[in-house]
Amino acid sequence: MKEHIEILTLSSEDGQALVAVSPAYQGRVMTSSAAGPDGLSFGWINRPEIASGEVKPHMNAYGGEDRFWLGPEGGQYSIFFPKGAPFEFAHWQTPPPIDCEPFETVRADAERCVFKRRFQLENYSGYAFDLEVNRKVQLVRARKAMKELGAEWDNSLKAVGFRSVNTIVNKGDAAWEKETGLLSIWILSMFSPSPRTTIVVPFKPGPETELGPVVNDAYFGSIAPDRLKIGDGILFFRADGKSRGKIGLSHRRTKAIAGSYAADLQVLTLASFSFDPEAADYVNSLWEIQDDPYGGDVFNSYNDGPVEPAGKPLGPFYELESSSPAAALAPGESMRHVHSVFHFQGPEKALDALARKTLGAGLKDIAAAFE
Repeated sequence: MKEHIEILTLSSEDGQALVAVSPAYQGRVMTSSAAGPDGLSFGWINRPEIASGEVKPHMNAYGGEDRFWLGPEGGQYSIFFPKGAPFEFAHWQTPPPIDCEPFETVRADAERCVFKRRFQLENYSGYAFDLEVNRKVQLVRARKAMKELGAEWDNSLKAVGFRSVNTIVNKGDAAWEKETGLLSIWILSMFSPSPRTTIVVPFKPGPETELGPVVNDAYFGSIAPDRLKIGDGILFFRADGKSRGKIGLSHRRTKAIAGSYAADLQVLTLASFSFDPEAADYVNSLWEIQDDPYGGDVFNSYNDGPVEPAGKPLGPFYELESSSPAAALAPGESMRHVHSVFHFQGPEKALDALARKTLGAGLKDIAAAFE
């Protein structure tokens, strides 16, 4: 990868926890390792795409464990569809500043790097945004990560953790208002799928009359029951990269944490994110003109697969995603969103205790969800 793009490497003092960051791709975390340069690479990376040097339509799927995007994707305030275009894949286009263009490196050291970029965007309704993005990626030490997760450190585990702190600033002369469309910070973590990888999402239980549906699976058509299972306060979503599907949780349901377990690799991954329980407006990314453009999701997860029945997937990969509230910002105002990723390798007993503590499900239940 270093042959084709600049890579900044964050490293723990012992050189075991490593995080690779690319300024060329918006300060994107490309991958990480908990066992040094020869350890398992956790991020999904599209090496042929990077090596080609080509800029492709729709989306340049370079991969990466933490990429900076902005929402909404669909709807009357979409920034991914040109004005008047039908909401179909042929017309879907990721804005270049958050797809294939670089961010400026402000500073970098062994444990953190800081980036910025100013650019303009126009939404589906014709409103023009002038904004600046400030982004910091930092290594999170293993013991600190466990403390943040409310768990005790186990010496049998190998771990790597990192965090992105993302800020958008309204650099224009006018306030961003709901009537003309708002933006949100959208962070997506791409990982390699496997036949025995299962996504685990805790949610707040309660009646739909008060909290709304448990899960939104209407993005690309309803998901079959052999791929999505809803239990008591927890749902399981298959992450095998073989069937395109996306789910979402609203601000009424999210617990601001999700994860995945690869039973065939004995890897537990956790993703947590900042969340304001008082915020109620989240941009809606459904590919349609919407009745409720601010009734979107806080958390999303995507399993890649063929776009067309006989086609090929974009990856394949799977994603754990989080979004900030809709940013109604006056000139000069800013909004911040934090997204953290942790990977753990080790004995099943230690991983099981951590999964129960953070996700509310043991490894056997996770592994058996689709068996």
